[in-house]
Amino acid sequence: MDLDSLRTYVQVAELASFTRAAERLGLTRARVSAVVQQLEATLGTRLLQRTTRTVRITPDGEAFLERAQALLAEADDLQSLFSRQPAALRGRIRADVPLQLGARLVLPRLPEFLAAHPLLEVDLGSTDRRVDLVHDGFDCVLRVGVLQESGLVARPVGQMAQANLASPAYLASHGHPRHLDDLRSGRHRLVRYSSRLAGWPALWEYVENGEPRSFVMPAAVTVNNTLAYEAACRAGLGMIQAPVLGHREALARGELVEVLPQWRPAPLPITLLYAHRRQVPRRLQVFMDWLAGVVAEALSADQRPLEDR
Repeated sequence: MDLDSLRTYVQVAELASFTRAAERLGLTRARVSAVVQQLEATLGTRLLQRTTRTVRITPDGEAFLERAQALLAEADDLQSLFSRQPAALRGRIRADVPLQLGARLVLPRLPEFLAAHPLLEVDLGSTDRRVDLVHDGFDCVLRVGVLQESGLVARPVGQMAQANLASPAYLASHGHPRHLDDLRSGRHRLVRYSSRLAGWPALWEYVENGEPRSFVMPAAVTVNNTLAYEAACRAGLGMIQAPVLGHREALARGELVEVLPQWRPAPLPITLLYAHRRQVPRRLQVFMDWLAGVVAEALSADQRPLEDR
């Protein structure tokens, strides 16, 4: 039994797919299947139940997976045991971050991380879709918003302030709202955000007496990603409620205008998620520390108030 066999099995078990594991490892599906079969023969037990459509892990496979993950993590750390310099870290990190944070914050700072750790490789997914960390094979994900129940470890990073934004073209056409009653008059529109373009109503969210509240508003346009959300606002299709982070320059240039600053929505929590393991690989711990620091630094710098408009 060698480490490559363990890595192959762990990939198949975590992805529940021989095909996807083969793609991830750069091997043929037949080779991956043969490695797992040989491992099962060596152990004298079945680790995976295979059908024509699914791959399911057995109870013995679950127990073996946990030990294999811990052993691989320890092996990664052992490789750099006698060289504690950052440059000694090696391997691949797979992370996913929200689209706007990835483009505007993480990717511009990533060269400094890779310069400090030249033997590391980073696969950075950037999407507004809520990926499945285990099924999609990520080591960690950065999540914005209230978390759903999960079996993952959650590391709070900070709170992202939000603002109510509109374009000058929209305000010229619909007027500048001064109170919540102006929004209830029927003259105003939101751009509705829905990752699946589902049909639930558009909500104006705000905080009153420390409690989050909301009410339904009309929306002529629905979008499913943050880039389109901002573009629709700039085009005058409606108001949006979006993080201040990333929009401050547009506000300073007058391309966007904050409205009803006294009725902002609640801040959005930012959280790092990663899988439960007895020992987190050192390369992953170092990357998560760096990523959390980058985000926290940006949030700290973004605390100054917006100009009243």
